[in-house]
Amino acid sequence: MEHLPARFHDSAKTGDLIQRCSSDVETLRTFLAGQIIEMGRTLIMIIVVTPILFWMNFKLALVSLTMLPLIFYFATRYFIVVKDLFLLRDEAESAMSSRLQENMTGIRVVRAFARQDFEIKEFADRNRAYRDHDQRLNTAMAFYWSFSDILAGIQMGLVLLVGAHSLMQQEISVGTLFAFYSYIGMVIWPIRQLGRTLQDIGKAVVSLGRLNHILEEPEESDDEPAPGKPIIGDIVIKDLTFGYDTPVLKHIDLHIHQGETLAILGPPGCGKSTLIQLLLRLYDYRQGSIKIDGMELSELPRKMVRRAMGVVMQEPFLYSKSIRDNLYVGKGDATDQDLETALADAAMSEGLDKFKNGIESMVGERGVALSGGQRQRVALARALLRQPAILMLDDALSAVDTGTEQRILQSLARRKGLATTIIVTHRLSTVSIADRIVILDDGHIVQSGTHDQLLAEDGPYKRLHNLQTAFESSLDDDLQLAEVRDD
Repeated sequence: MEHLPARFHDSAKTGDLIQRCSSDVETLRTFLAGQIIEMGRTLIMIIVVTPILFWMNFKLALVSLTMLPLIFYFATRYFIVVKDLFLLRDEAESAMSSRLQENMTGIRVVRAFARQDFEIKEFADRNRAYRDHDQRLNTAMAFYWSFSDILAGIQMGLVLLVGAHSLMQQEISVGTLFAFYSYIGMVIWPIRQLGRTLQDIGKAVVSLGRLNHILEEPEESDDEPAPGKPIIGDIVIKDLTFGYDTPVLKHIDLHIHQGETLAILGPPGCGKSTLIQLLLRLYDYRQGSIKIDGMELSELPRKMVRRAMGVVMQEPFLYSKSIRDNLYVGKGDATDQDLETALADAAMSEGLDKFKNGIESMVGERGVALSGGQRQRVALARALLRQPAILMLDDALSAVDTGTEQRILQSLARRKGLATTIIVTHRLSTVSIADRIVILDDGHIVQSGTHDQLLAEDGPYKRLHNLQTAFESSLDDDLQLAEVRDD
């Protein structure tokens, strides 16, 4: 799963994947460890004992096998039914697990909107569906086991009756009847156990099918030959068009020079984050071209590309470990000095003083123990720690206050030229360090230039600048008026 493409994870449910990797794997393991041996034992028993039965008494042997076709037919029908029931039960259990996982992950949202009763009802519905499917499965198993017991008992009774008649006719001896009855038990009862074997085969087939849903998914290819030189960060995009169901980026032409700082602005859904994901090769484009240092991006090894990049996603993810361990994700062999420098550049050094254990403090699941701004700053420090050739910040400063943002921007300004930097943002204050600004709208580049150039022409950038400037001026006036009233 670590090597499956992003498109697979976009449509997969975490709870369902956990179910497949735990319960389904265990079901398959149990079958391979136990029932394979039992099937071999039954097969050997039938092959060895059946010729002995015919050697001892041909007529009794035929009688002893009269019910076998019916038992096999009934077992086959049971297998078909139970396999479908196992699939329905497993899917119901996956739906229940997925709902539970979503609720535990989003427990704060549930409480914030007072949705506890609703979510309890939703979980109860899925729990009830799982119970009902499990009950139908148990009913089918009970019916088969009882009916197969009856068939096996009838078979043993027939052997006993015919054997007793043969004994009265002095066709066989008491010892022969006793031995024959013992041998037929060695054949009938393993066949009766066929129901349990078929039950486990049904479970294993269903589990294997659910596992194959993962195992048969093509992995991301990473067999492209690596170039002989490291990536330095010159990016050329030509006629790039890309979308998921419909085009998101349309005929993009853009040249980002090595060491340049580029800011990308635009309304939500215009393709800013999609461009970042294409550069990371999370998705592969089919129309157009992206070249890094003159090499086609789709022909470069994914690991090599990603090692050359540092990225802070729109929603930064932190592991349930300490701040230090989360930083090591960026660079596993970083020294304490490296960590201190990265934290300082991300304006997180002062924030560590508020934690009892400092850099060793645990951040909780997904960084829940930190504020949104602290999570972004730890994620930024993690990206800076890599000293990447290409640094990409996808709305990475949206949760920090203005003062902290300015300190981070000053740090990034001091690093100018060390890395090609792409900043995706909605705030004009963030673009102050950019060498060039690109405006995206509806998947197209509608404006490009420096801050002064864009202000000199009518367009979305100027309108956004005037709107934010007017808002800030109005806010300052209100604050000054409030201060005068207080005095």
